[in-house]
Amino acid sequence: MLSKMEGIVLKTKDYGESNKIVTLMTKEAGKIAVMARGAKKPRSRLAAIAQTFMHGIFIVQRTTGMGTLQQGELIHSMRHIQTDIIRAAYASYIVELVDRLIEEGNPEPFVFEVLRQALYAIDEEYDPEAIALFVDWKLLPYAGVRPILHQCASCGAVEGEFAFSFAQGGFLCHRCFHTDPYIIRLTPAQVKLIRMFATVPIEKIGKLELKKETKRFIKKIVTTIFEEQTGMRLKSRSFIEQLEKSEALLSLQKDRENDKGV
Repeated sequence: MLSKMEGIVLKTKDYGESNKIVTLMTKEAGKIAVMARGAKKPRSRLAAIAQTFMHGIFIVQRTTGMGTLQQGELIHSMRHIQTDIIRAAYASYIVELVDRLIEEGNPEPFVFEVLRQALYAIDEEYDPEAIALFVDWKLLPYAGVRPILHQCASCGAVEGEFAFSFAQGGFLCHRCFHTDPYIIRLTPAQVKLIRMFATVPIEKIGKLELKKETKRFIKKIVTTIFEEQTGMRLKSRSFIEQLEKSEALLSLQKDRENDKGV
């Protein structure tokens, strides 16, 4: 049976001398793996579409086992992601996160739409670090974690000063700070940002400019949730951290050169 699906390539794996196994996140069928025969050959009609991040229409011959990719029509090649190491690093993190969280065989239209919006935003030169934060917070429920962000996780209050509590699984109001000695205090702006990351569609935001310290602070919270409550550690996250260290070293060297008048 032939199926026509809109999808985004999450990853590819070489198979034999000329084939690839392509993992797609599709709008209609969720995550599926398909065999792309001959896709490693430069002249193959599948060579261009069978690459990570590609958004396209895929014609798949579906059987009881792994389906076969018959043809693909490119919708968007994510050109800026392909040619920029920073954008590629954050896009790689997002597709790896989706791949790790989502099981094959079940339609997940919300996840597909989050993935599509995120990759398009990064390709359109929005802040890739901020976009990755949107994806982190939106996909937490798929890791089995549903932080309570709309009210106090202890008493249900919706007004007051708030902090984040890993033990209570969400926000605590100032009346309940005593229930957790390890709370992370939040400013009203930080509370608003976290709620925005978790609930507002990426495409509704517009260009979002955040201070590096703000992104680092909120990233630390959501990364801690993923790592401590799910045990998930992604290779692409480690690569991003290495890039950030390299950027910090380059910035420090420039500052020193400027101080010396070089």
